[in-house]
Amino acid sequence: MMKTKLIYYLYGMAISLMISVGACTDYLDKAPESIISPEDAFKDFRNFQGFVERMYHLTPDVSKHFWVSSFNWGEDEVVTLGNGEYLMGFAIDRGNYRNYIGKGDSFLDRNWSAGGDRFQKSIWGGSWHGIRVANMGLEAIENGLLIDASQMERDFIKGQLYFFRAWFHFQLTTYWGGMPYVDQVLPSDEPLTLPRESYQENAIKMAADFKRAAELLPINWDNTEVGARTLGNNELRVNKIWAMAMVGKAYLYGASPLMSQGVNGIPLQYDAEMSKLAADAFGEVLSLVEGGQTQYALVPFEDYSSLFYTIQQGWLMPGGTEAIIRSPTYGPDSYWRQMNSYQPSPMAEGDGIVLAPAANYVNYFGMQNGLPLTDDESGFSETQPWLDRDPRFYHNFVFDGMQVVAGTITNPIDEQWRFANLYTGGSYVNDPRSVSRTGYLNYKFIPLGANRWDQRYGYSFATHMHLSWMRLADVYLMYAEATAQGYGNPNASAATFSKSAVEAVNTVRERAGVDEVHSKYTGSVAAFMDELIRERAVELAFEGHRFNDLRRWLLLTEYPYNIKTRQHFDRAAPLDPDVDPRENSVLNWREEVIIERNLTNRHYWLPLKTEDVSIYPEFYQNPGW
Repeated sequence: MMKTKLIYYLYGMAISLMISVGACTDYLDKAPESIISPEDAFKDFRNFQGFVERMYHLTPDVSKHFWVSSFNWGEDEVVTLGNGEYLMGFAIDRGNYRNYIGKGDSFLDRNWSAGGDRFQKSIWGGSWHGIRVANMGLEAIENGLLIDASQMERDFIKGQLYFFRAWFHFQLTTYWGGMPYVDQVLPSDEPLTLPRESYQENAIKMAADFKRAAELLPINWDNTEVGARTLGNNELRVNKIWAMAMVGKAYLYGASPLMSQGVNGIPLQYDAEMSKLAADAFGEVLSLVEGGQTQYALVPFEDYSSLFYTIQQGWLMPGGTEAIIRSPTYGPDSYWRQMNSYQPSPMAEGDGIVLAPAANYVNYFGMQNGLPLTDDESGFSETQPWLDRDPRFYHNFVFDGMQVVAGTITNPIDEQWRFANLYTGGSYVNDPRSVSRTGYLNYKFIPLGANRWDQRYGYSFATHMHLSWMRLADVYLMYAEATAQGYGNPNASAATFSKSAVEAVNTVRERAGVDEVHSKYTGSVAAFMDELIRERAVELAFEGHRFNDLRRWLLLTEYPYNIKTRQHFDRAAPLDPDVDPRENSVLNWREEVIIERNLTNRHYWLPLKTEDVSIYPEFYQNPGW
């Protein structure tokens, strides 16, 4: 159903019969005629590519992993009480990280499948399996099993294998910390002894594999003899830009305070040398992009929503020219659960789960003049809180007074849903089990009209929500962070790119029509980091990045990043539907803390499963668990 396909996939499914990592009895249960020999599996590019493509299908589609997917675990999102309490985000708020173990809705657990069942794709199981598959492929090449292939075909195969070996290690280390870096096929008849390494040791090895991949892969498969065979269907395949960007991200994560100092470190104290390596890698990517040498570019702001969902475009995968790393999608429509969970349940025939933006997170969206709300010169007013805000505010949130339903509502009782009654006591906030708990709703992933009266989503509209693992705006912001920290000055540039850290942030802001970073925030790295942290919160809101950002910055346990709030206010006058809701006035504006996360240092890493740390002594449990 998706436009872009990995068309060798069926070959990978057949070839996968011979590489089971399960019990020997699984292999013995196969009929003899179903077994494909290594000689056949790896003999030519077509067969080998089928083997490789099973790895693409091991990565979770985080926005559709379960019926309702919980993937925003920072201070960004509040889950309804009642039916929403089973979600991983609810458990994270309470410090119950072990809740991911054996839990169907978490994309972290043991399940893995190279098939199309989105419920069977999780980081722990899928990543270890993917690492083994990658190593098997590299061993096959070393053993000379790829016989019938050109040099370009060999390079493309090896490049993808190196990328995935590093990619799956990156997924594991992001959540559980330094791991054994497995760069060979481990024998099944010998005891495991590989020790866990430090995160930085892993980062250096991941970056080396990503670099190897970048050297072997093209920028655009479509422009190559090999890629021409699948012309127009290559945009989900690993390329040089994917790999180079991940070199930067591996180094940036390795340089970050949690990874470079440990849980007892100092927030925002980086490894400067590793930050430089990250900055230079990101800078190389951005130089190619701005030099017109790639297929990537920032999407115009009028098409901003197309980064996250598409409608009536034949299930087109969102992301456009800005999406760099995307996984395959599993069931493109998200109508019944995920997209319904961004608005009051009575409006969308939902099941009592609403994922609402925390009011404190909404506060990160400053003013169009580029200043944060807390700046005395910003112009923000508590009597007109929605006036002259950052244009991305209006792309992300439903706020009080907005018209949400345009069509005919036959039952007069249901008229309470036509306008967003988010004031204190309003219909959109008066039941914490079926509406917003915070005074806002998430509009980033759904269109207005996505309700049971207007019916502007669902199967008939071919509504497809999908989130990229990395998009170009993220690369600009990671470049800015790495450059400021590595070169010690927000006005400095990396060795590989002409723009400074400040100019990189301004590039992202300019797309949205937001003024540049004010000079009062560019005089020191510390002042700039305050704006960079806020900018990442705004541009990448609800895309699954915030939890990992807060962790790597050592801010997860620090105030105000450990609270979630609701805003209370009264309307200053009865709602006038002819007035732009941005101009509406309110009274008695105040903020209430509704969740305080009592997280400690142990919560910077997820716990490993007891059965895993019991395998051998060198594979130890994370501290505090």
